[in-house]
Amino acid sequence: MSLRPDPKGYRSLLLGCVASLACVTSGWAATSLPPGQAVRAPDVFMPQPMPDRPTAFRSAAGVPGRAFWQNRADYSINARILPDTKSLSGQETITYTNNSPDALDVIWLNLEQNEYKPDSRSQYASGRFSAPRTNGVQIQKVVVEYGGSKKEITPIISDTRMQLRLPTALRGKGGKMRIHVTWQYVIPGPWGGRTSVTPSKNGDIYEIAQWYPRMAVYDDIRGWDTAPYLAQEFYLEYGNIDYRVTVPWNYTVAGSGTLLNPESVLTATERKRLSQAAHSDTRVLIRTAQDVTDPGSHRHDHGDMTWHFRMENTRDVAFAASPAFVWDAARMNLPATHGVTRGPHLAMSVYPVEGVGPDGWDRSTEYVKHAIEYFSEQWYPYPWQNAINLGGHGAGMEYPGIVFDGMKDHGPQLFWITTHELGHGWFPMIVGSNERRNAFMDEGFNTFIDAYASDHFNHGEFAPKKDNEFAPQTGVPADDIVPLLRDRDAPPLMVPSDLVQERYRHPVTYFKGAYGLKLLREQIVGPERFDRAFRRYIDVWAYHHPTPSDFFRFMSSETGEDLSWFWRGWYFENRAPDYACTGIHATSDGYQVTVQNKGSLPIPVTMLLTYADGTTERQVIPTEAWYQHTAIDLPVRTHGVLRTVTLDPDHAIPDIDRRDNTLYTR
Repeated sequence: MSLRPDPKGYRSLLLGCVASLACVTSGWAATSLPPGQAVRAPDVFMPQPMPDRPTAFRSAAGVPGRAFWQNRADYSINARILPDTKSLSGQETITYTNNSPDALDVIWLNLEQNEYKPDSRSQYASGRFSAPRTNGVQIQKVVVEYGGSKKEITPIISDTRMQLRLPTALRGKGGKMRIHVTWQYVIPGPWGGRTSVTPSKNGDIYEIAQWYPRMAVYDDIRGWDTAPYLAQEFYLEYGNIDYRVTVPWNYTVAGSGTLLNPESVLTATERKRLSQAAHSDTRVLIRTAQDVTDPGSHRHDHGDMTWHFRMENTRDVAFAASPAFVWDAARMNLPATHGVTRGPHLAMSVYPVEGVGPDGWDRSTEYVKHAIEYFSEQWYPYPWQNAINLGGHGAGMEYPGIVFDGMKDHGPQLFWITTHELGHGWFPMIVGSNERRNAFMDEGFNTFIDAYASDHFNHGEFAPKKDNEFAPQTGVPADDIVPLLRDRDAPPLMVPSDLVQERYRHPVTYFKGAYGLKLLREQIVGPERFDRAFRRYIDVWAYHHPTPSDFFRFMSSETGEDLSWFWRGWYFENRAPDYACTGIHATSDGYQVTVQNKGSLPIPVTMLLTYADGTTERQVIPTEAWYQHTAIDLPVRTHGVLRTVTLDPDHAIPDIDRRDNTLYTR
């Protein structure tokens, strides 16, 4: 997710509460770094206990344990958009499988549409009292089917959660139950917190998300995880989702997953163009700007049409519908590996004529294709058939197989936001971490892979990544992160998502979260070990729910490094490196250089030696240099004349005071 800046922010939250909660949840208070001064903490190299201890479900190596389990939710949904009332009605059947060892006497579901009710907790937490308001979701009927009998249940609704008290407990270790729900709600207007109906030149655009009652997660960490929806993120079970959307005849629907009935909803011309796109590395227009205003360009000329989609092994689906869509597509070249849906694989863009232009959405599918192919090659194969970029209001929001961006985005902004939102296909759509509690495992991990995608695209056309998510001032993260590391009030990465103020959301969750992995990869363990470990982390936890403890343990074990000092300093607290070159002395066989560690995050640092003849030499000072010392004397054996010594010459680490990084010989 990459929300546009909110002028009101989350001003109702106090940073004092953030810092206090960090102390409670992590066991350590955040270390504040006074401006211009860093303090060497005495516990830099002490072991860092994890929030969750190893169990039979999650091992000390950060992998699922011998008794690991995860529940499952499969959906069959029928929905209808009613343009006259700008509302959506639906019926669903959830097949819920309880793989836990526990019998469940209650079931919890999420009702995110209740965020829009006038008394929702979300508006109090966010301070956005003027956002669109509705009556929330109206639950008309709930029936549970278990053990051969059906029973209607009166749900207990609390804000954005719905509890079902079962007449008979659902047995563990494979017990199955069907839950039938009928509901309806009014769709929020423009913006609407990432689900909306937005006017355009040729008709309304419906962006439909968090739109059906969805199972809450029951896991081995908290049991039922029923954190209320406060307009942030989600935590959902995996399964197969089969859904049908009924709309007026002149609407085009773009949705997560595979369209199962193209013969019923697309014209012969549209199907032919899709076939051409499946063999083209450049975009093919499926619906042109001229088609948008031509009633004859549709399969029918009256009544309604039902679009049928299916997506497998997913935690969610979303869709968009409008009479205003231009639609183009091109093929994606994906690895032919196990778990990847059969082709053709299509990168798609749907957008109104407002987005048309050589610097705008004409290039969207090019960006989609690159992102999916690059991430698939570099980290883990994209598992689904299609990837869709939707140009609408501009929510900057991700869902499996489809992302919602802005119809007027263009230039670098369109590339960066498209790549970022599609990168969420890996975090958290494939690796299903708990976004509602640990945002850095969602936004931070995704922004990390985005930064390299910017470097890779079209010989660096939009590199380096330099937007509100990463290195926004100069594009050099080591420099741009320093004000945050010197900010006494900045919350640590481990602070729960809903407690991070808006002004810190991008700098901390996105930027610091991403840069931490970049430091780990490039400066601490190296790309060779990091890349293999990170790929295996994705593979091991694909379609599962890892915690921060799992990630920290896995990366330490897989890379072969005790990274306690880094986890504590970068994630649990706000520590920073600060090195100084304090002396150069001639010796019988060269020089002795004195380097002081004044900081509290001992990231390996490069020392550059420059000689009088213009030659240079580099030496890396490892973290272990500071196990027992705060200053070390390094011998430099040379017959040349040494002129300068510079620490971190490439600005590769976030040294918070560079005034003493360079020393000249006399």
